[in-house]
Amino acid sequence: MKYRHIQLETENTVAFISFSRSEQLNAMNSAMMDEIIHALNVVNGAQHSEIKVCVVTGIGRAFMAGADIKEYAAQTEQEFSAFQAQGKALYSAIENNTKPVVAAVNGYAFGGGFEIALACDMIVASEWAKFALPEIKLALIPGGGGTQRLAMKLGRNLANELLMTGKAVDANWLCERGLVNTVVPKSEDFMDQVKRFVAPLQEANPDCLTAIKQLTLAASGDVKGSQLMAEQRLLAQFYNGQESKKRIAEFVNKGAK
Repeated sequence: MKYRHIQLETENTVAFISFSRSEQLNAMNSAMMDEIIHALNVVNGAQHSEIKVCVVTGIGRAFMAGADIKEYAAQTEQEFSAFQAQGKALYSAIENNTKPVVAAVNGYAFGGGFEIALACDMIVASEWAKFALPEIKLALIPGGGGTQRLAMKLGRNLANELLMTGKAVDANWLCERGLVNTVVPKSEDFMDQVKRFVAPLQEANPDCLTAIKQLTLAASGDVKGSQLMAEQRLLAQFYNGQESKKRIAEFVNKGAK
């Protein structure tokens, strides 16, 4: 596949998947989602057995600012359902990847961007990174496992606070609470520090890395498919409601001015 919205590069035993819709703050549309899934599967494939770790990051000042709201607002019920199924495949491609997937969050990680980071095995974040699941401000809820993985990794009370208010928090706040592994100061080169962080993984036995990933995922409770389906079902109800359609339209119109 020829990529238009992402870049896939390898350096020694590390694969880098970079979101490259920087003018849209890397907001994710259907085409971009397909490309990310394809790249993750390529990294996971037998033809790239030399790859030991995958890093996902954003180009520009955002990791990913969520879904492309213009596409999102115009979706029919069938298109919306297909988009959610696509998202489920994306997060599964991260969690079920045999390689550790590290989110290198260089800026805004909102909505689906935060959900991608939550699906990853570890998170390295820049000091200026911001994280949020702001769907409630559009009378919606997350649909990519955000309610499940945030509660699992952060704890129910703090997850409720972020989900019910939609507020953004910084990398240091999440690092203090164990969700972000390390924060890179503004004074340091971000990608250099990301490469230093993953360097020990490059020295490890790849089968051991896969085994540890599977075991820690199981130990943390894993994400139940039935709960993901419930999340998507409820999101569809809200998406088709009048209040959310009004708020989404207002958001689109505000951005167009």
